[in-house]
Amino acid sequence: MTNILVCDDEKEIVDAIEIYLMQEGFQVFKAYHGQEAVESIKKNEIHLVIMDIMMPGTDGIRTAMKIRETSSIPIIFLSAKSQDADKILGLNIGADDYITKPFNPLELVARVKSQIRRYTMLGNIAGEKEKIYRAGGLLINDDTKEVTVEGEPVKLTPIEYNILCLLIKNQGRVFSIEQIYEQIWEEEAIGADNTVAVHIRHIREKIEINPKEPRYLKVVWGVGYKLEKQ
Repeated sequence: MTNILVCDDEKEIVDAIEIYLMQEGFQVFKAYHGQEAVESIKKNEIHLVIMDIMMPGTDGIRTAMKIRETSSIPIIFLSAKSQDADKILGLNIGADDYITKPFNPLELVARVKSQIRRYTMLGNIAGEKEKIYRAGGLLINDDTKEVTVEGEPVKLTPIEYNILCLLIKNQGRVFSIEQIYEQIWEEEAIGADNTVAVHIRHIREKIEINPKEPRYLKVVWGVGYKLEKQ
């Protein structure tokens, strides 16, 4: 069973989300502040976190940063703030998605399913031949979902991994922001520029010696991004 942790200081919101998720067969764990969420993840096998940003004490941003120290599970932020700057901040610290309050519960459930689908795809697929993709010192084992640069392991979030995997499988091909978004998020690319750019920057910070002068992940100005053939 898939375990979802819902964290919000408003009990009514947590209870409402629980009802919709349980109807879809998810097991729901509840928390009402950041520290409680962190403790729940330590004690339970959590597969995805839905978390409010504005909470008393340890807010969602700092809680997500703490989670990211040890886990790459998907994190969906809930927030009453809708400005791009707030969304970018959430993505910058490792969130995978961002939904503005008030939200449609059915949309939230759809986004949960989408994130879980991508996350579970990172598991091993029995019976398949090992798939290894290499670009210079960058190596991806798409069977074990391991990424290394010059032999050193690199830890990516599910979204980051899927973007990098898309690009390394198509070395030299330029993908527009819209193409990347639609293939990875599996939805229409409306206002996707900032979302994709943030994830690209994170990938560069993890795989490049000098992210400002990338060897692997290149921008083609006015067109999109590509993984340079080595």
